[in-house]
Amino acid sequence: MTLLQIMPDDAPDTVLFRTRDEEAIAQALRERSISFTRWPSRVQVTPRTSSEELLHAYRAEIGELCADQGLRLVDVARLHPEDGPAWQERAAKARSMFLDEHRHTEDEVRFFAHGTGCFYLHLDDRVYAVVCEAGDLLSVPAGTRHWFDMGPVPDFCAIRFFENEDGWVGDFTREPIAEGFPHLDALLGER
Repeated sequence: MTLLQIMPDDAPDTVLFRTRDEEAIAQALRERSISFTRWPSRVQVTPRTSSEELLHAYRAEIGELCADQGLRLVDVARLHPEDGPAWQERAAKARSMFLDEHRHTEDEVRFFAHGTGCFYLHLDDRVYAVVCEAGDLLSVPAGTRHWFDMGPVPDFCAIRFFENEDGWVGDFTREPIAEGFPHLDALLGER
């Protein structure tokens, strides 16, 4: 299930708020201008599910979202342990890169079709850890400092939305804040 955990940015071991209630998550994020919603499951994603199949299954939702938000580019990002021998190296490199705090010049809009990942949103003096799972759509405003953890064994598939081709390029803050916060596996292991 989806999870939201809020912590002070200077005290990662202090939990100010933690919930798996989707309405409470949506409300808490809405208060910070972040959109969280759910889309119905349209396809069982496996390593053999093609990007074209996935995009076709969600074509109505994709079309509506793109029209509403002026998004012009859509692609699929995925990592599956069954992707072959190069998976481990690609997964380690990808995880390492996105564990550093960064921001983007446009909104970061992601729909999780399969698996799990955690967005850590650094909002003023708080960090909002949002564990997203299949069915979750998260839209983070441009300029929001954040990082992403795909876990020690990345297994996810997400549809990504952009306004421009270079919209995904990260502006890294070079702040070490992410190093002190619990990673995805620790968040899920906590009760």
